[in-house]
Amino acid sequence: MSMPFYVPPEQLVKDRAEFARKGIARGRSLVAMTYNGGVLIVAENTSRTLHKISEIYDRIAFASVGKYNEFELLRVAGIRHADLKGYMYSRQDVLGKSLANAFAQTLGNIFTHEVKPYEIELMLCELGNENQEHRFFRILYDGTLYDEINFCAIGGQAEELTESLENGWTESMSLSAALALGVSAFGGEASDDRWEVAVLEAESDRRAFRRLDPAEATDLMS
Repeated sequence: MSMPFYVPPEQLVKDRAEFARKGIARGRSLVAMTYNGGVLIVAENTSRTLHKISEIYDRIAFASVGKYNEFELLRVAGIRHADLKGYMYSRQDVLGKSLANAFAQTLGNIFTHEVKPYEIELMLCELGNENQEHRFFRILYDGTLYDEINFCAIGGQAEELTESLENGWTESMSLSAALALGVSAFGGEASDDRWEVAVLEAESDRRAFRRLDPAEATDLMS
């Protein structure tokens, strides 16, 4: 009887991670940062219908890079999870941390048990209430979860983008200044027709998410 083919667990994990990272690197990255009116999210995306930035709940936004069909499944599941919890308990009980933990557990299980890991990275942006900081939760392809403040970047260029944000971000930036910083971090121009932009506005009473159309984004940057 032939012996089954054996792969050391550490090699299997390494191969899965390398596969996922290569898939994510082929896509386009995304950045988010705080400004004096809330949270700004900027992504490279030439499509006007296949969005990388979306609303999850009242004060929580979902952003993602990688394979669209994979992160869209998780986005829909996240909306259902948030709606059910808000309906059964209270809207104030729907928190970015609990959603981030749910996404992290799902991606961790897929990475460990499925034949192919998801080639995606996720970010949740949450507006803080009074006297609370706005939070960013970064979830990697293997379920690793990071908690960030002030700004965050995901995707294949995350390290370079984070360095650019560290050098340019300041407290109480205006929306136009934050948008200009986000675009310049990618090495782009205001006139480029490749930006998807959205904000979480702190002054909103309930639903804080608003998508900026290309004309408004261009006006802000100019």
